[in-house]
Parts: sequence; structure tokens; C-alpha cells
Amino acid sequence: MARPRKPLLSTDRIVRVARELVDAEGLAAVSTRRLAAELGVSGPSLYNHFRTKDEILEAVADSVSAQVDLSMFGGGTGRDWRTALHDWAVSYRTALRDHPNIVPVLARGPGRRPAGLRLADAVYGAMVDAGWPPAHATSIGALMRYFIMGSALGSFAGGFVDDAGAYDPADYPHLGQAHLLADQQEKIDERAFETGLRALLDGLQEQFSAVGRKA
Repeated sequence: MARPRKPLLSTDRIVRVARELVDAEGLAAVSTRRLAAELGVSGPSLYNHFRTKDEILEAVADSVSAQVDLSMFGGGTGRDWRTALHDWAVSYRTALRDHPNIVPVLARGPGRRPAGLRLADAVYGAMVDAGWPPAHATSIGALMRYFIMGSALGSFAGGFVDDAGAYDPADYPHLGQAHLLADQQEKIDERAFETGLRALLDGLQEQFSAVGRKA
């Protein structure tokens, strides 16, 4: 029998299948035994690429970070720091919204993950280059991360049930329309994110007027 031209296993393939498993069933679904079965290989063969399950999840998290667009921070884009930060935040949230189950791993910080570190480096560098003092640039990276990840951890609108009887006006006089929120989940959550992001950027703009310098 002829040997296959392509290897049965690669780091990229393991990460892709693990990410699909996390997306579909959550972090708890990932184990070396389950992943090997999905890949159609023996469990020990995974250890040629990853030593532990945690290493696999770290790689999955980094593959999601790699989906975030950083091009707005490059030179010659014509975007000021505020516009660049806005566009990056939208791209970042989109990546997390597409892969919400991996957010708890991402929330630990970039650690040694290359894509995560490139992301942090791009944001910090762009803010310093724009005229923010280094300490403020660090704080901006942190607060943006808190805001974006927080928005990806769950849906505000989706947290209400579509049963009007659950919101007795005698108990909740201001929630008479709350049962309608779930039907408009995406619209409400998108609007809330954009409202919060603009308010955050407005506040940063005010601070920049006091502490920033012209790039």
C-alpha cells in the first residue's frame, strides 16, 4: 500500500479540530482522547505536537487572537489613534463573538502566545506613537481588553426569557417589555457595544487633550 503523501497529523490540523470542538461543545469537551478520536489517530501521537491539553487550548486561543485585524495600526493608514482603536475593537469583538467558548482562556492574558503578544504590542505601540505617555498606553490596552472581553462573555438581551409572565409588573414595574429582548438580541447587543465603545473613546479623547502630545 502506498504511503499517504500528506502526514495524518499536523499542529495546524490539531488546533483547527480542537477549535471546532470548543466552538461546538465548550472547553470541557476537549480531552486528548476525544481529540484523537476526532482526528482519527491514536492518543499518544498528539504528544508529538502538544504535551498537555492546556497547551492545545492555549494554541486554540492564539489562533483566535490571530483572527483580529491589526492593519489599522500600520503606518500610512490615515487613521488617527481613536479611529484605529475603534476599528480594532470591532474586529476583536467579532473574533470573540465567533468563538465565545474560548474567551475564558483568552482572559488569562497573552502569556507566551505569539498572536496575543503581537496584538498587545500593536496596540501599545500605536498609542505611544500617537502621543500617549507609556503608562497611559498600558492602561488603554488593559481597559480595552476588559471592555471587549466582557462584551463577549454573554448577551445582555439573551439573558431575558421570552415569557411575559416572568416579569410581573407588581414586582418589576419597569420590565414590561423585557420578554421581547431575546428576539432582538443581536441588534441590542451590537448597539450596546457601540454605545459603550464610543463613550469609552470620548473619555479617552478628553484625557488625551490633557496628557497627550502630538505625534
